[in-house]
Amino acid sequence: MKNAAWTTIRSNDTRALIDFLCEAFGFEEQFVVLTDDGRKIQHAQLVWPLGGGVMLGDTGIHDSDLEQPLGGAAVYLVTENPGELYKRAVKAKAKNLRKPENQNYGSRDFAANNLGGNVWSFRTYSGEGSY
Repeated sequence: MKNAAWTTIRSNDTRALIDFLCEAFGFEEQFVVLTDDGRKIQHAQLVWPLGGGVMLGDTGIHDSDLEQPLGGAAVYLVTENPGELYKRAVKAKAKNLRKPENQNYGSRDFAANNLGGNVWSFRTYSGEGSY
């Protein structure tokens, strides 16, 4: 089994979120599973080019007290070129963009929100001693 980290996010419009994440940030759609009636996305997976990814699904499918609040995710992704991703995010009209900047711990990064309010950080820093 390959080790990887995955985050999960619920959305009121998962299809739009998938399209945005692929266009703005370069995620790759792996697969989408619809509910039996075909009206909602029960489960979707997007992969991140450097490993791991995000699992998504529409709200209101699972009757559970474990349901995530909307817009509550903060996702940290390692990238080799945050400047190019920033340009892509601008073109896709990402919200609350913070321009790429160098950090005192050796990383170059930027951050943005998707339309549902989740925070996406893109950084060259992949852990202590690895930059």
